[in-house]
Amino acid sequence: MKHGKKYVEAAKKIERSKLYEPAEAMEAVKSAATAKFDETIEVHIRTGCDGRHADQQVRGAVVLPNGTGRSIKVLVFAKGAKLEEAQAAGADHVGGEELIPKIQNDGWLDFDVVVATPDMMGVVGRLGKVLGPKGLMPNPKAGTVTMDVTKAVKDIKAGKVEYRLDKANIIHVPVGKASFTAEQLTQNFEALMGALVKAKPSSLKGQYLKSISVAPTMGPGVRVSNSRY
Repeated sequence: MKHGKKYVEAAKKIERSKLYEPAEAMEAVKSAATAKFDETIEVHIRTGCDGRHADQQVRGAVVLPNGTGRSIKVLVFAKGAKLEEAQAAGADHVGGEELIPKIQNDGWLDFDVVVATPDMMGVVGRLGKVLGPKGLMPNPKAGTVTMDVTKAVKDIKAGKVEYRLDKANIIHVPVGKASFTAEQLTQNFEALMGALVKAKPSSLKGQYLKSISVAPTMGPGVRVSNSRY
């Protein structure tokens, strides 16, 4: 793969064979973010899990202390008093069954996270083919199927991120923007790693976190030491 001039210049600042300590890695990744827009800083973690086994699935959510740097639009499926509760908590869109054709037929997807009360999951389930492939289906493990819609919405707005294994058993999670300070990125990174360590499947034999790297949207990755995790 051929990289542009900016990428090549940024890559010169990174020692490819070095395993950086987290704080040092965040300084390095900031220097590698040279695009004209505020790049997202994303962590990529290769695990020793086998996601084909249900007992080795790693999935959950964590509130990053400094947020993600982007405003998140939240859609809440609820009914009755819970609709008003969701609106009061700051949800961008609230509704019930009437939203199904809007999403299914009109292709309306003006939201980043979907929250649903348990009694609405029968309705939301009909959107599985649309929301599932986009990773938008509410899930109890991620805290997006809940009766406490106030907490769910406020946590998401405050910087809650989901983590889950992809098909290659790698976890990809944004931990902020290039405009964040290295300290803010480090704090977010440590919060994520703390959650992942707690989420280690008890059935897993062998190494859990095989490698960790952090990279800006358009720049090269920085390898992070996993000796502390």
